[in-house]
Amino acid sequence: MPDLTRRRRLLVLAICCLSLFVVSMDTTIVNLALPAIERDFSASVSSLQWTIDAYTLVLASLLMLSGSTADRIGRRRTFQTGLVLFTLGSLLCSIAPNIGLLIAFRAVQAVGGSMLNPVAMSIITNTFTDARERARAIGVWGAVVGLSMALGPLLGGVLVDAVGWRSIFWINIPVGVAGLVLTALFVPESKAPRARRLDPVGQLLVVVVLASLTYGIIEAPYHGWLSGPTLGCFAVAVVAAIGLVAYERRRAEPLLDPRFFASVPFSGATLIAVCGFAGLSGFLFLNALYLQNVRGYTPLHAGLLTLPSALVIFALAPWSGRLVASRGSRIPLVAGGLGLAVSGVLLTRLGADTGFGWLVLAYVVFGAGFGMLNPPITNTAVSGMPRAQAGVAAAVASTSRQVGASLGVALLGAVVTSRIRGPFTEGFPAASHIAWWIMAGCGVVVMVLGVVTTGSWARGTAERATAQFEEPVGAR
Repeated sequence: MPDLTRRRRLLVLAICCLSLFVVSMDTTIVNLALPAIERDFSASVSSLQWTIDAYTLVLASLLMLSGSTADRIGRRRTFQTGLVLFTLGSLLCSIAPNIGLLIAFRAVQAVGGSMLNPVAMSIITNTFTDARERARAIGVWGAVVGLSMALGPLLGGVLVDAVGWRSIFWINIPVGVAGLVLTALFVPESKAPRARRLDPVGQLLVVVVLASLTYGIIEAPYHGWLSGPTLGCFAVAVVAAIGLVAYERRRAEPLLDPRFFASVPFSGATLIAVCGFAGLSGFLFLNALYLQNVRGYTPLHAGLLTLPSALVIFALAPWSGRLVASRGSRIPLVAGGLGLAVSGVLLTRLGADTGFGWLVLAYVVFGAGFGMLNPPITNTAVSGMPRAQAGVAAAVASTSRQVGASLGVALLGAVVTSRIRGPFTEGFPAASHIAWWIMAGCGVVVMVLGVVTTGSWARGTAERATAQFEEPVGAR
């Protein structure tokens, strides 16, 4: 990549952050539109779950493939392809005539989205070669995540209330077109000196594991948790996972190297990401249904009610990042897990007429927990791996976030649906209590892992894992 002026580098950063903004916001903005989509299409709760999970599941499945493809054929070219697909998917979602096609078009969106975030991070890393300048650029990148989460619920509420649910997809179209033009004009092409080999078998097995597990969970309330179809899905997921590990261990350049998981900090960061984002996605999904379908709030009022949570996330995320840099990951991880656990316990008091103050308190505590939790995840994953593998470690952490988002909507939505008795509006509050206890449990797991992954024993496992990567491949 040629040397660029400071102004040009900042412009490249802005273009990359633009893509991150729309892709990240799309995971939160759609939740406020779910009740409107449900009414328009007479959709079931499982269909609403798939409207969210079709996006996060495909995103999780393809993030690592997109990163290696960009290294091979060119980062700018892959980034532009992602912009085209994401914009086209958004257009198709806005004109979807039924819930089935909306779910399919959400998957198209996600294919494009998978080519944006990891590739944009590669572009930033190669554009900002000075370590301090790169750290500041990555800090801006992280802040954009918080901004997208803060604006998503509010913007979604405004658009759905004023124009209709289809408008939440319209806003991606001009942003995508602008990003495509700006990328062509200002982002130089770059490739990896030596691209990793493609791993189609590993990629297929990853898709099978995630898809069968998610499908089994979402459809379990309708087929039965111990029914043949449900147990069959879980069995397929287990067999595919075993096959993935066995296959990847034999490859010289695997899509996902099983040796990574010998490092406790890396493995712990993966589980923390899954638990944390399962709590986030489940919270957003159930809360949108509760505020609009049970309490009768408009989308705008629902968005305003959840805004304190998003603003706290936006405010605390940069501070958490600075805390990680100065004191390490343990304090923000434990604080983040505590916030998730306490907010989950608070929400177990949820009823059809829960007081406004209690709701805002639960939302603010949740925002404080998640705001502290997200920044140290990647740092914990990367610190547990050799520097040469930092990019792959960060990609796995990003994938784990999306896996957690998919499983959170699937699991929390399924357990609530299974327990509803009578009309939805009357049965939902009590049925949701088990989901909030699960979210609290996720917070406890995060707290425990925050301690375990940052101790001397964990650092020792990371050192031993690093030593494995320093051995010649033939010596394994």
